[in-house]
Amino acid sequence: MVSITETLREKKVLVADGGWGTLLIAAGMQAGECPELWNVDHPDVVRRIAEDYINAGSDIISTNSFGGTRCKLDAFGLGDRAAELNEAAARLSREAAGPDMHVLASIGPSGKFLITGEISEDALYEAFKEQAQALERGGADACIVETFSAIDEACTAIRAVKENTALEIICSFTYASTAGGTPRTMMGVTPAEMAAACLEAGADGLGANCSFGSEDMVAVVRALREAAPEAPILVNPNAGQPVQSENGIVYPETPEFMAGFVPRLIEAGANIVGGCCGTTPEHICAIRAEVNKHLH
Repeated sequence: MVSITETLREKKVLVADGGWGTLLIAAGMQAGECPELWNVDHPDVVRRIAEDYINAGSDIISTNSFGGTRCKLDAFGLGDRAAELNEAAARLSREAAGPDMHVLASIGPSGKFLITGEISEDALYEAFKEQAQALERGGADACIVETFSAIDEACTAIRAVKENTALEIICSFTYASTAGGTPRTMMGVTPAEMAAACLEAGADGLGANCSFGSEDMVAVVRALREAAPEAPILVNPNAGQPVQSENGIVYPETPEFMAGFVPRLIEAGANIVGGCCGTTPEHICAIRAEVNKHLH
């Protein structure tokens, strides 16, 4: 299979998928449940989520493995099943995608901090290595090291993937503020600092996801493009800031609203556009339609 980078040379802009957690909750997942356990307990639901995003127009489908490190799974008493759950996640997305579509395996933060000594770099490396190898065995051809905010952890994850698999790597940070006009993560990292460190560690592409809605992501994408003129850039905004309602948490951005920012995101430098929390197949369908207009 050609790489995502090679695919972008031909298609210029690709559409990613949306919020997996959002659809798992809609399917009945309860607070406190382990999402990755659904890969073996409810495989039909997980496979259907992938299929729904593919049918909505996604070019790239991710995996239900965001919290799949042994570190995160230990909280559910499932650390020893890390390889099993991640391999199942990738297999289900590959079954939905078929042999020719990109499966972008999701690797999220460990929940532990190197800076405090809560975990050693070696232990963290091994956790990411175990996850990445299982995702590759399950059928992923690329991975997204996503929703990170600390350079040291992200670079450890990138190295673990790069040195132990053939997966193409996109690294995506989540930005918490734009104080002074410069986006920063909660650890104070700017897009320029993130780009330099992650590309040096071996990332093939960069990205921004979660936290911000579509409008605020424009500045983040622009900053990433200025820092990395040649790298593929992915953007997966939330469907706005979550709001607590009598029916639970809701996200205010409609499919039409999110799609309306696609031209600005592409102009800012995005090559891959999708969604994060609160986005649904309806959002991706609208984004797909707007991307199609841009390509023609």
